Amino acid sequence: MDSTRRSILTAGVAAAAAAAVPRIFAQQTGQAGKFYERGPVRIYYEEAGAGFPLLLLPGGGLNARIAGVAGNNPYPANAVNEFKGEYRCITADLRNAPGGQSTGPVEVDRPWDAYADDQLGLMDHLGIDRFAVMGFCIGGPFIWNLLKRAPNRIAAAVVAQPVGFRPEMRDRKFAGSFWATWPGLVTAKWPEITMQTADQFITRMFETNPDFVFSVTRDVVRSCQAPVLILPDDVPAHPYAVAMECAMLAPKSEVSLFPWKEPQDRIPLAVRQVHSFLRAHRPA
Repeated sequence: MDSTRRSILTAGVAAAAAAAVPRIFAQQTGQAGKFYERGPVRIYYEEAGAGFPLLLLPGGGLNARIAGVAGNNPYPANAVNEFKGEYRCITADLRNAPGGQSTGPVEVDRPWDAYADDQLGLMDHLGIDRFAVMGFCIGGPFIWNLLKRAPNRIAAAVVAQPVGFRPEMRDRKFAGSFWATWPGLVTAKWPEITMQTADQFITRMFETNPDFVFSVTRDVVRSCQAPVLILPDDVPAHPYAVAMECAMLAPKSEVSLFPWKEPQDRIPLAVRQVHSFLRAHRPA
């Protein structure tokens, strides 16, 4: 490990939670990846297709990486292949995801905004002003924070089976507290990261004022003027109640049928709804 990477990682690593996603298939998007660099931050990303830009935020907790939109459980197909025929699809590994290639300093005092910096910075790097965004699992809180940070840049947002808070999550032994296993995983991979640093990060991100969607308040969702399509889920880390509360609060929200993944013959209907929603709000 070179000295620069070591110095970055010893500052800490962004929290990760592979347990939030039941499985990630080995299938990849098949596109040649590139790196976007901003100071000490180095983000690995891939592009495919052409058309109006669509930022795809993979699921997988803070181990979210490009493989998470290539046929993993939060989306029942390869999302890049699904949308690249109409959109310029852009996706990236999350900063310091243990299984990914993106690296950078850990900003313990502003974790959600640090990730938003990466996401918006990547779009700036690509010369993209307005874009649509679709996020899975932890992509939900990321999207709400992007809508807070850059409301005029997002033409439409699709929030698919988002994570959210439920009271049981206060107990780290609860299956939905998907961040609980991260300190052990990350310190095992990078022994120079202390357990104390790892614990401080997840405490700040998920356990300081825990409520709702973690990243923003209800007032932010209530004031959102962007069109948002929500595909709810109901598993420990993806509470149905929080997803539906967002749908009720956001003034321009739509919601899919529920459940939309089971039985499997409902999936094509949900996929068609996503396509119709994005087309309806795609700038001419």
